[in-house]
Amino acid sequence: MLRKLHFLVLAAALLAPVGSILQAHGQAAPRRIEVTAKRFDFTPGEITLKKGEPVVLVLKSADVAHGVRFRELNVTVNAGKGQTSEVTFTPDKVGTFVGHCSVFCGSGHGSMALTLHVVE
Repeated sequence: MLRKLHFLVLAAALLAPVGSILQAHGQAAPRRIEVTAKRFDFTPGEITLKKGEPVVLVLKSADVAHGVRFRELNVTVNAGKGQTSEVTFTPDKVGTFVGHCSVFCGSGHGSMALTLHVVE
């Protein structure tokens, strides 16, 4: 039993630096991007992202309920009236993707678009 305990202590001591190295070289915290939605506009209207880098998209509604959906990236986030909501995702495709407001917000709803440019 004592021999097994010594082995476990030795293994933990040898593997501890490996965990620290992996944590230090792991992915950085996701990039946070704040977008404000109001009738009938997203601000900013265009965002450039890097393929493979995690992103937190924070959607803030300045008036009524809004949402944005990027069909090709399978990303949707909705924010209630005056609320904030977020979604975390990692772009896996290069290209230009147009997201549209996914919650009916009035007569100009169809013109609300947010463009994501995903680059290498």
